[in-house]
Amino acid sequence: MGCCSGRCTLAFICGMQLVSVLERQVIDFLGYQWAPILTNFLHIIIVILGLFGTIQFRPRYVTGYAAWLVVWMTWNVFIICFYLEVGDLSRDSDLVLTFNLSMHRSWWMENGPGCRVTPITPPPSWAPEDHRYISISGCLMDFQFIEVAHSSLQILLALMGFIYACYVVKLISEEEDSFDFIGGFDSYGYQGPQKTSHLQLQPMYM
Repeated sequence: MGCCSGRCTLAFICGMQLVSVLERQVIDFLGYQWAPILTNFLHIIIVILGLFGTIQFRPRYVTGYAAWLVVWMTWNVFIICFYLEVGDLSRDSDLVLTFNLSMHRSWWMENGPGCRVTPITPPPSWAPEDHRYISISGCLMDFQFIEVAHSSLQILLALMGFIYACYVVKLISEEEDSFDFIGGFDSYGYQGPQKTSHLQLQPMYM
């Protein structure tokens, strides 16, 4: 019963992770955030493998999923530090999240709750010709705090997933050990008493 409830809980956590990271993947695509896009894609694959291992009693898959969650939590801690500009990090850097391929920022910067985008004309002389120059005002929450909230949710789900993954691996290993112990009696060639028939057959003459 414990294994069933633990597996069901872990499967539910994997489902929540897939839903949340797919939403985040769409947002990152809209914001051309290439580093998060690649990391999210890898996370989706490993979560699916972890879900498969949970359903099919594959402890190696679940162990690999748990190990990846440590990396995933570390990545999200970095994202939080990046948007809060901890230390020498700057969220205005193009190299970190976009590989210096574009000048885009987080999609939430222009599309956050309550944000009003106003084009500024004429643009400054230093602005690139293929980019628009805008003013953003009225946002109920700054985009960096929305990104921090998203990463915090991922850390919470990953922490829960890591705990239950370790629990499920332990239960599956115990069940396999118990199964091997019960099946071990067959290796000694034990056979129960056999009934012998005392009926004597008499020849028949035609």
